[in-house]
Amino acid sequence: MHKLRVINISKRFEHHQALDKVSLDIPKGSVYGLLGPNGAGKTTLIRIINMISVADEGEVLLDGKPISQQDIIKIGYLPEERGLYKKMKVGEQALYLARLKGMPAAEAREKLKYWFDRFEISGWWNRKVEELSKGMQQKVQFIVTILHDPKLLIFDEPFSGFDPINVNLLKDEILHLKEEGATIIFSTHNMASVEELCDHIALINNGKMVLSGEINAVKERFKAHIFELGYRSPSGKEIDLPQDAFREMEKVQQEDHYMLTIKLLNGSTANDLLQQAISQAEITSFREILPTINEIFIRQVSEGNNKLV
Repeated sequence: MHKLRVINISKRFEHHQALDKVSLDIPKGSVYGLLGPNGAGKTTLIRIINMISVADEGEVLLDGKPISQQDIIKIGYLPEERGLYKKMKVGEQALYLARLKGMPAAEAREKLKYWFDRFEISGWWNRKVEELSKGMQQKVQFIVTILHDPKLLIFDEPFSGFDPINVNLLKDEILHLKEEGATIIFSTHNMASVEELCDHIALINNGKMVLSGEINAVKERFKAHIFELGYRSPSGKEIDLPQDAFREMEKVQQEDHYMLTIKLLNGSTANDLLQQAISQAEITSFREILPTINEIFIRQVSEGNNKLV
């Protein structure tokens, strides 16, 4: 069973179609990347899932049933627009937000102490929020988001404002939450993080679903039959490849070692390339170069926008 299903969701604001029949199947216990340029409709969809906004059409199912206000307690939501009460003390505010999630005070205090120690901010418990750096405030909000052990977590640009050390800290925690069985929706513009964390992705552009699927399957779908071939030639003789079957895109030489980037042409295969190379040199490495999620993102968004011109 899917933990979360979004079925044909549409939402219109006056003269703007924010979402147009968007559907998602988000498997239980996975990290699902929700991608798209600014204004694509990602935040609108997240707000509908959280029941902050209401869809014009379609439905959202959680564990096979229409999502309801009673389900909100099962969700942890870290919005892109951060917001803490600046004049409140950090610990007091964290306790207050935990109580809003239905946690008993004693349990909330105990778990907050654990997480404050883990994130190395325990010394700020009695300081006012306005005294914290942006990154430290975001640590507090991340803690409050996950404190009540929600089974569905939604992170909207969770790494915004963090230095590389704290980005890695949050990445580790997100992967740990996944291992503990949480289902995670992860919305970001950081494609490198998508490659590291996500099992599945969906790309929304201009309110429409452009592509979706398991991340490796998506990369396979967009591969361009490009390979990287490394070989050693003590004599300095380079391998000679038929130009009607292979196009050399890049060559790097270091002493007697060569690294070639080659595109297959006219139905030629990886085996054909290897056979040609093995007969002429000592092969040291061979791999297919798949497109990055960032490359796929740029290509799909650019093509979609060009169709609107």
